[in-house]
Amino acid sequence: MTATLVAKDLSGGHDHRTLFSKLSLTVAPGDVVGVVGANGAGKSTLLRLLAGVDVPQEGTVSLAPADAFVGWLPQEHERIGGETVGGYIARRTGCAQATADMESAAEALGSGAPGSDDAYSLAFDRWMASGAADLEERVPPVLADLGLEVGQDAEMTGLSGGQAARVALAALLLSRFDIVLLDEPTNDLDLNGLAKLESFVQGLRGGVVLVSHDREFLARCVSTIVELDLAQNSVAVYDGGYEAYLEERSVARRHARERYEEFANTKADLVSRARTQREWSSQGVRNAMKKNPDNDKIRRAASTESSEKQGQKVRQMESRIARLEEVEEPRKEWQLQFSIGQAPRSSAVVATLRDAVVHQGDFTLGPVNLQLNAGERIGITGPNGAGKSTLLRLLLGTQRPDSGDASMGASVAVGEIDQARGLLAGGLKLADAVEAVLTDQTPAEVRTLLAKFGLKADHTSRPVDSLSPGERTRAALALLQARGVNLLVLDEPTNHLDLPAIEQLEEALDSYEGALLLVTHDRRLLENVRLDARWNVDSGVVTELLGHTAAKGTNT
Repeated sequence: MTATLVAKDLSGGHDHRTLFSKLSLTVAPGDVVGVVGANGAGKSTLLRLLAGVDVPQEGTVSLAPADAFVGWLPQEHERIGGETVGGYIARRTGCAQATADMESAAEALGSGAPGSDDAYSLAFDRWMASGAADLEERVPPVLADLGLEVGQDAEMTGLSGGQAARVALAALLLSRFDIVLLDEPTNDLDLNGLAKLESFVQGLRGGVVLVSHDREFLARCVSTIVELDLAQNSVAVYDGGYEAYLEERSVARRHARERYEEFANTKADLVSRARTQREWSSQGVRNAMKKNPDNDKIRRAASTESSEKQGQKVRQMESRIARLEEVEEPRKEWQLQFSIGQAPRSSAVVATLRDAVVHQGDFTLGPVNLQLNAGERIGITGPNGAGKSTLLRLLLGTQRPDSGDASMGASVAVGEIDQARGLLAGGLKLADAVEAVLTDQTPAEVRTLLAKFGLKADHTSRPVDSLSPGERTRAALALLQARGVNLLVLDEPTNHLDLPAIEQLEEALDSYEGALLLVTHDRRLLENVRLDARWNVDSGVVTELLGHTAAKGTNT
């Protein structure tokens, strides 16, 4: 079934704070709408409103037909204790709820409850539409295609982040929603997963609304852009793809600035001329009184007439000022001013692995022979579950090899953004958690630092666990700026970051002079950041590449 979603004059926010207002949007079958904006602009809030999870402050959301099957897949994949892979997929696809509703309707039908026959018919149709009838048969080939060797009975809490991301992707591929709402679907996906996600989105007959900061994914998939501009307190809908949006937005912002500057210059000129005319008028009266003490009626009349003309000109100028169409000055956007604190140079060799081997169940990494030198910039790529995180732990000395040798150089100061964004104690308030790490800074200095990263009083007083993933990422960036490092380890740093922050991160990495280990699946980040070599990890084997493409050798 195809369906259309219509949002009219929609306003949304938290409590009494409005994040966006007067948003009108139609999502027809085949439309792919990308929602962009700074962290905290209300992108996830918008998806919740479209999904019917929250109630809008103003406006309406309607579906045609009214019983259309809408799938909302939140940003963070909730892993419930005891829930299996099969149960998770059933929940994420809506099959579990559809099954529960049908069983409840069947029970009511069996008891002869009034209207139960119609209710059962609707529940049965919904159950069939969800794909619940053959879900168990469809799951295994999809999991196998994604390279997941875990069965449907495996518990979600026992999976790695990469495995959980692939299970979430499997749930999306198995879904049969009429309209799909996706919040950061590219997070934690490897290149193969990204390709499958792109193919899925491009091939959908139904409408899609997605929030993403993956620039390449947006460029390849979306047909319409909705921009929630927190700085300008505005919303805008741009027809066309992502690249067209960037160009149109740039032109619109330039024109807005030009219109304001033209207005401001015109007003300033008129005000200046009015002031001059006013001075001339008053000066003319004073001179006339000084120069005509003899009470010459003719000369006094002439002076009076001249003063009246000057006064008339003043009134005309004031009238022109009043008739000017007011142009509001474009608000200055908040921009992350990010730099990486640099420690004194470490020893010439930062980290070394010699025939290092790690066994984790059925998985084996190595033997690996690698050397990271001072100032060397390495990109680490590979499929989820290939051993990238294990390789990082070996290099950083947080995990010892089962055989072989791993060593770090002298005076190595490590700065890290981990994939789980778990560097700060989750139960503490943000300010307290940062103070516990930055022990040499006062509470006032800590709050000033966090404010530079858009984390103000309403953030610092909240527990770390209650912050959004993007806010936790910015807190981690603040730690990097405050502490001097000469070995920077970034594990999927663009996950949850908005587009301006990603651009700021790229600029900061360009000026950073220490050693760098960058783990990412962000294709544009890999293109934009200067790298000396690439280490590709696949099935426990590390292949070293020069720069971005040229093969240098293999470590097995």
